[in-house]
Amino acid sequence: MTQAPAETPTDIARTVLTTEAEALRRLADELPASFEDVIALLLHINGRIIVSGMGKSGHVAGKIAATLASTGAPAQVVHPGEASHGDLGMITPDDVVIMISNSGETRELADMIAHCARFAIPMIAMTRRADSTLARSATHVLLMPDAPEACAIGMAPTTSTTMAMALGDALAVALMQERGFDRENFLAFHPGGSLGAQLLRVSAVMHRGDELPTVQADTSMGETLVVMSQKGFGVAALVEDGKLKGVITDGDLRRNLEGLMERTAGEVATPNPRTVAPDALLTEALGMMNARKISSLFAVEADGTLVGLVHIHDALRAGVA
Repeated sequence: MTQAPAETPTDIARTVLTTEAEALRRLADELPASFEDVIALLLHINGRIIVSGMGKSGHVAGKIAATLASTGAPAQVVHPGEASHGDLGMITPDDVVIMISNSGETRELADMIAHCARFAIPMIAMTRRADSTLARSATHVLLMPDAPEACAIGMAPTTSTTMAMALGDALAVALMQERGFDRENFLAFHPGGSLGAQLLRVSAVMHRGDELPTVQADTSMGETLVVMSQKGFGVAALVEDGKLKGVITDGDLRRNLEGLMERTAGEVATPNPRTVAPDALLTEALGMMNARKISSLFAVEADGTLVGLVHIHDALRAGVA
């Protein structure tokens, strides 16, 4: 009798991913009926969202709490074991508690369940068993499909934790949109790293005031060269009544080498230069500089008033690359 060929690691990986993907499709199709009630509850609490779970569910709780907090919903994790030894004091009647347990029978959650009942603290159960102790004790139940785990023995938390994490993401994103949480809010919670850098505005890094290399139309080119050298950006802005009328770059200098020192800034400047709005994203400014092979852009208001200058080095220092 011919023995079936053993599964390769690639075969196993595809089976795991397919199993979990099918569970997520079921979760989307069978989204808990209480989902919108849960969102309404979370939108109007005065305290925080407390998320808890034991074992792998505890790790999921940490991720859900972090995502909620970073998207404008104050949240924190309380470990059920620590809760039984004093950390129940972290949970107040102004809070809402989300408890995660695939079976709904996690013994370590018992003290937290009793605490919520005693102080009438709303409790949301995230579980796959509607008849479990956790579900029966909760004020709201986010019931997940009874989908098989992806491991070979059907016991290691795989599919169940994936569904719980995805359901947590769904809560966070729905809350974001209901709150009107926008890019500016996101930047306030992510000032560091590449996420924050991608949301920075030109106004956050641009040079202003006395740092700007400005000249008038009748400024001699000798004086203009001094300004360009002192300010160190390799450009000068031709300004009239506070409005940007032109720029002088190294290229303009090379094109006007013959008799340069007998000319004025107005005679050498390139009119109608490319500019950027101060509230434009820094990534947008960097893209413009890369596309035009230039190292700086002047920032102007809608009426043409010069307000700043952003250099490519400013973008790189801010982490935009």
